Amino acid sequence: MKLLPNLLSAARLALAPWLFYLLWHRQYGPALILCIVAGITDGLDGLLARSLGAASRLGAYLDPVADKILLSGAFLTLALDGAVAKWLAVLVLGRDALILIFACAAFLFTQVRSFPPSIWGKASTAAQIVYILAVLAHFNGLLSAIVVIPFEYLAAALTAWSAVHYAWIARCMMKT
Repeated sequence: MKLLPNLLSAARLALAPWLFYLLWHRQYGPALILCIVAGITDGLDGLLARSLGAASRLGAYLDPVADKILLSGAFLTLALDGAVAKWLAVLVLGRDALILIFACAAFLFTQVRSFPPSIWGKASTAAQIVYILAVLAHFNGLLSAIVVIPFEYLAAALTAWSAVHYAWIARCMMKT
């Protein structure tokens, strides 16, 4: 049972190529279902890790990696197809690249060995997830485009703000 949280994270990671395939081929119904399944497994793995006392170092890396690959890949695939704004995909991917650079620099040049997500990073990720779900719901006729637009700008604002916040955190870490 203690392996279950990591298995759920690994399963979410394994779903990524299928999601990208579905998005690229504009099969938005199955893509929406797959995103919902991924979201459920994301919630369950954390809940199970805490309730079973099964938190692990592997899970601490695997869970956010699976989230980033799914989200970044979804933004990239949808942007390349013109389904979402390219500027937003650049912002999302750029922020993630910035975080990766900060984490690597901290690992190489400081004694810092963890780079936990900030509240703004978590809010940004949540907004990105909601936006992707809203886009897919729109393509499935479940939401009008006018409803999706505020989610786009919320995702953009939180992503930009979290990038600034992470830059500030990295600057503070480099001073120590």
